[in-house]
Amino acid sequence: MRAVLGALVLAGLLVTAPAHGEDAETCAVPAYLLTTESLLTKTADAVKARQPLNILVVGSRSSSLSGPDGASASYPERLAVALREKLPNITVNVTTDIRPKQSTAEVSQILQELGEKIKPTLVVWQTGTVDAIRSVDTDDFRTALDDGLGALQKSGADVILMNLQYSPRMETMLSASPYIDTMRVVAQEWNVPLFDRFNIMRHWSEAGDFDLFGAAHGLGMAKRVHDCIGRALSKLVIEAAHINPAELGIQR
Repeated sequence: MRAVLGALVLAGLLVTAPAHGEDAETCAVPAYLLTTESLLTKTADAVKARQPLNILVVGSRSSSLSGPDGASASYPERLAVALREKLPNITVNVTTDIRPKQSTAEVSQILQELGEKIKPTLVVWQTGTVDAIRSVDTDDFRTALDDGLGALQKSGADVILMNLQYSPRMETMLSASPYIDTMRVVAQEWNVPLFDRFNIMRHWSEAGDFDLFGAAHGLGMAKRVHDCIGRALSKLVIEAAHINPAELGIQR
């Protein structure tokens, strides 16, 4: 079972076709899922100073898509597109570092070096999936999160934590709740925003926006979910950085 889960989750294929067409409103996110009291101060300072906004996404294979246009359709690039639309006077650069099949503890060991090398304004750290598949002890998982966030803090970057993706099929075979709860607690303790991908995708499933009960049917159907995640993530960035486009002279 673990091998099957690993193949599904790490390949990023636990998504299917939208149930209601391609209207952007079909993947709306309730405000409470994108509200945070944690601030992205470095991101805010960069935008106010009209400096480039350099974002590093560190994730597992579910942060990417295969195929000839997979990179442009993946949620990191859709995040970049959405932010460029919201902040047309700001240069937005997004770099992706994919660590397939690596646990949080394994990734945390390279985060400071990665941050110092790339020097991002903001790091989006998507993690937890591999740990859930391997049934990593939650205390060890929490320690690894602490180590990684400490390393990123030393590198001087803002951080957003992103948790697991949601699938009703996966939920019946995998105990994700302990890892989701741990990430929420750690995010609060470190005062960093949490992008609750799990509950956002569960909302879409329950609202009928996406049929996440079905089997995966190819790249084209996964693109829509990645686009929705990228746009939702851009809203959290704007929210947590307290960016007001009107104050920047941006006409929307």
